[in-house]
Amino acid sequence: MLSVCMATYNGERFVVRQLDSVLKQLGPDDEIIVVDDGSKDNTVKVIRETYDTRVQVYVNERNLGVIHSFEKAISLAKGDILFLCDQDDVWEDDKVESVINTFKEQDSVLVVHDARVVDGNLEIINPSWNDYNHNNINQGIFGNILKNAYTGAFMAFKKELKEDILPFPASIEMHDQWIALVCMLGKKKITFIDKPLVKYVRHGGNVTGMKKRSLSTQLKGRMRTLSAIVGYRRH
Repeated sequence: MLSVCMATYNGERFVVRQLDSVLKQLGPDDEIIVVDDGSKDNTVKVIRETYDTRVQVYVNERNLGVIHSFEKAISLAKGDILFLCDQDDVWEDDKVESVINTFKEQDSVLVVHDARVVDGNLEIINPSWNDYNHNNINQGIFGNILKNAYTGAFMAFKKELKEDILPFPASIEMHDQWIALVCMLGKKKITFIDKPLVKYVRHGGNVTGMKKRSLSTQLKGRMRTLSAIVGYRRH
């Protein structure tokens, strides 16, 4: 059984396109867990009216933010493998098959892949997110604290990792960075697929990945993440 974990917020313009690209790759027993963070538009209504029970929607009573919305989705997921999913991207048709095959062939705990960077009309901005964002997935723990090279929308992991990563520490900057760092700390196998398996939409209205932060804010965030790593204890 597979679980796809999605956090939504004011995503009615793109969420059906994304969910359609995901659902056609899933089996009848797989699930999509959507945690909506108090959307002011019709995101929840559109999802509930469009899809069957494979898409389960949970609405936060108050705004929790993207990190805790994903935390909630992960905690609710029942699948053997969990995929993280943004509301406004588009999965390539071979994404699920490619990722599942990699888990089987490599005996990995965490699998990540590349993506095509596109605009809101799906026109290509760059054929590689890792090239576009200057990512180095081999930089190790401290390198990844300085610059996160792991993007949640391109990650999937085995359910055994849930007990290691949850609950998310209050001080972390992003959930995807935390998941990768915990894997590194536990010396769990991470496999990278050097192939774009998602159209990663950068349209200016994305909930994550668009805001430029001041240097002081970045430094404070890195210190909080370092503190979480230093204080980490596996269950």
